[in-house]
Amino acid sequence: MHRVGVTALALSLVTGLSGVAAASAAPSGGDHVYPSKHQVRDARHRVAQAADDVAGIKAQLVQADLDAQAAAITAEQAAERYNGARWALQQARRDSRVADRHARIAAADVRRQRDAYAATVVTSYEMGPSLSPVAALQGSDGMSSMITTMSTLQNAQSAMDHTFDSYTASSTLAGVASDQADAARAKAATLAAQAKTARDQAASAAAAADRASREIAARKSQLIHRLAKLQHISVSLAEQRQAGIEEAAREAAQRAAEKKAREEAAAARAAKERQQREEAAQQAAAQQQAQSSSPTSPPSPTSDPTPEPSGPADPPTPSDDPPAPASGATRAIAFARSQIGDPYVWGAAGPNAWDCSGLTMGAWRAGGISLPHYSVAQYTESTPISRDSLRPGDLVFWGSSSSPSSIYHVALYVGNGMIIQAPRTGRDVEEVSMYYWISPNFFARP
Repeated sequence: MHRVGVTALALSLVTGLSGVAAASAAPSGGDHVYPSKHQVRDARHRVAQAADDVAGIKAQLVQADLDAQAAAITAEQAAERYNGARWALQQARRDSRVADRHARIAAADVRRQRDAYAATVVTSYEMGPSLSPVAALQGSDGMSSMITTMSTLQNAQSAMDHTFDSYTASSTLAGVASDQADAARAKAATLAAQAKTARDQAASAAAAADRASREIAARKSQLIHRLAKLQHISVSLAEQRQAGIEEAAREAAQRAAEKKAREEAAAARAAKERQQREEAAQQAAAQQQAQSSSPTSPPSPTSDPTPEPSGPADPPTPSDDPPAPASGATRAIAFARSQIGDPYVWGAAGPNAWDCSGLTMGAWRAGGISLPHYSVAQYTESTPISRDSLRPGDLVFWGSSSSPSSIYHVALYVGNGMIIQAPRTGRDVEEVSMYYWISPNFFARP
């Protein structure tokens, strides 16, 4: 009886987990019905298959999150390429306006020089008979008078030559300015076309990311329903479990990223200290060699000799990082924090919607510093700093490589490892850990 009971219990657990009805060892007409070896083997196979399905579904759920992340990055890269194209177009249009202004000034100068030269020619023609060399000889009443007349003639000719040279030079400069204006307008037209293409690509990438997000959400819902069925739990409980698993994974990744950042910062400090010690040792060795190679001279007596220190003291490590403007940083953070909850919209810079670089631009505009609406330019126009030097108000950047040109996302650092950011389509402006997602790899101070 004990053996029959154990077999029945095992079979009921197996078949219960697999969701398949199986014969149980229950009395029938006073006799016990034993499961066949085939039934037991088949039930065990179904349990193993169910476990494989559970593991596979969990792997698919992880992959779905990775796919969503990849789609979001692609969309944000496209959005920042559009911001970059728009920024380049703004610069080109500004250069074109400057070139046009210079061309107009040069053209006006040519007209003035032409009028001046024409007036000089007319005056020279009118005064020609009295200032000709023959008239100077015939009309002079002495050597002194002739010299005066000839000097006047030479001065008039020099003035005329100078006016002509000025006219020629201004004409040349006007031609150069006109060519530059034409080139600037052509460049602006080319960049306008590129900006339109970048805008269309950004719109397409954003739409693709939105479609991917919806499709991934639907796929995850189906996977969770299957998981609930295989694990014999409610869908609500499966959703709660999956949310807990994903949150735990995010927290673990965040802790790992923070640990890695601390280790990298410690390694960088150690390397810097080691380099300083090596440089100090090299300087001491060079000074000692210089002293040993110089002729020995008796020391000059001093009334109050100062004892030599027992060893070289390490100088304080200088900080090359510029101080962050406290009042400006405070205002920038306050502005960014007041936008929390506003939606992300690519290309937006307020007042009620933002993209990543639009938010940091708006924040630092409130802080008194003008930044471009482009994450790469915000980095290049700021002072690069190390992660270890971050202060509230600094900018934190994400790039796909070690080159600043690969930057595609920026956020405002607010202290204690936290940032305020406009993350991506479907998520509002938020304050989160800067390790919430992927570790940032560029840092700068406006």
